[in-house]
Formats: sequence, C-alpha cells, structure tokens
Amino acid sequence: MFAVIENVEIAPALHRLRIVAPRVAQARAPGQFVIVRAAEGAERIPLTIGDADAAAGTIDIFVQALGTGTRRIVAVPAGGALQDVAGPLGQPTHLQRWGKAVCVGGGVGTAVLYPLAHGLADAGNRVTAIVGGRSAGYCILRQELAAFCDEVRPVTEDGSLGRRGRVTDELAAMLADPAQRPNVVFAVGPLPMMRAVAELTRSEAIPTIVSLNPIMIDGTGMCGGCRVTVAGETRFACLDGPEFDAHQVDFASLEDRLSMYLHDGAGCRLAGDRSR
Repeated sequence: MFAVIENVEIAPALHRLRIVAPRVAQARAPGQFVIVRAAEGAERIPLTIGDADAAAGTIDIFVQALGTGTRRIVAVPAGGALQDVAGPLGQPTHLQRWGKAVCVGGGVGTAVLYPLAHGLADAGNRVTAIVGGRSAGYCILRQELAAFCDEVRPVTEDGSLGRRGRVTDELAAMLADPAQRPNVVFAVGPLPMMRAVAELTRSEAIPTIVSLNPIMIDGTGMCGGCRVTVAGETRFACLDGPEFDAHQVDFASLEDRLSMYLHDGAGCRLAGDRSR
C-alpha cells in the first residue's frame, strides 16, 4: 500500500496527490509515469509523475476525475492509501541546453508539461510556459511554473486571464517575433492542439516534441491502444515514448483510429474517459 499524504483539488475535477513512494521518487526522471490502482481489482491508470522529492520519498501525481477509475483515485483522502504505484515507466525526457525553450500546455496537459519544463530549466534553458484553459480556473500550475520559468503566459478561451483564444495563438505570436523565436518547443494537450503546434513549427524548422501520454490506456504495451506511426514505423507511447518528434508523428491516422473508440453502439464513452 502507498500512503496518500496530500490530496488537493487544484482545478475543477483536477487533483494533485502526494504519495509516499520512496523507490519511485529516487529513480524517476522527467517524462516518466507510474501505473496506479486505487484498490485490489481496480482499473490500472497510467499517470505522469508531476514532481518528486527523493529526500522525503514522495511523488506528486495529477489526476483529472472523469472516469470511474480516476474518480476512485481522487476519492482517496490524505491519510488513506492506494493499492499500487508501479514505476517509473516510459522513456525519460531528453534534456539538453537548447537555449530558449517554449513549453505549451493545453488544459490538464499542463500537469504533464510541468516536470518537462522543470527539467529544461534545470538543464540551463530559458523557459517560457504557455498555459491554456477554458477559463482562469482551468489555467493550472501557473504559480508553480513561475518558480523556475522565465515567464508564464496564460491563454483562456473566454478571455478571463491572459490572451483570449488558444495556446497556438500565443505561440504563433512568438514565432512571428524574431526576438522571441524559441530553439525548441514542447507541447502536451489534446491531440488537435499538439497537431496544430506541430504544423506551426514545421515550416519554421523548430524542433518540436509532443507527449502522447494522454492516449495511453494500459501503460505496458499489451493493449496496443497507444500505438502511433512515427516516421513511418509503429511505436507505442507507453514503451517507446511518451515523447516523440512532433514532425514525424502521423496525427491524421492517430486521430482517425482513436475516434473509433469514442462511443459504443449504446452511446457509451469508451476512450478519452480520463485525462492525465
């Protein structure tokens, strides 16, 4: 059992849980994830390791409570425990000194982006975070990102905070200004958002990395649900990723395949039931 020492709702239906997992905290690297089960027989949920404190032996995970499995996890209070926390899994983020890095997070994707941005800053990069949400309350982790980023630029669909529009609008504005042009872009969020970011940077020949963590289901490669074509070859987000060169990802075929899982014959949602 893995003790939960903190459970805080940081946005509507989005929780940050701090869990005692000493071995994971010691071994994890930015970009990796854990598989969590709330109880015996419960659904296995792959979740990004948002942060870790090796000295304290704790890790933070961010969970959006949309499906049965994720609602069960966030229902565990501080002082309670989770049945399993297995990891770290997945390939770590390739970190180097790029110079100026822009990290684009859409919705709960910002939670996945957080450890990547932190790792980039620790590697000596100048990091700008573009954080998007439907409204100010969904523009998460701004203060946490500001602790190590050079700047944090919020974008909201309703204009309640920062630029009104989409995160790609803010990125496009940066690309149009030679003084703000980044050397690398990292993006995490809904597939259409990541695809749009890739198209913006492709013509500019700016290296762009996307995390396909949101499409993972099983987390071990057995289900095949996170398979994706990258540079003409089949890869699995949970084993070979979750991060890939955005300009080599076949987003069209990936979106077409995932759309088949949205509803069954009775109109029940099958995929996209939870976000990570």
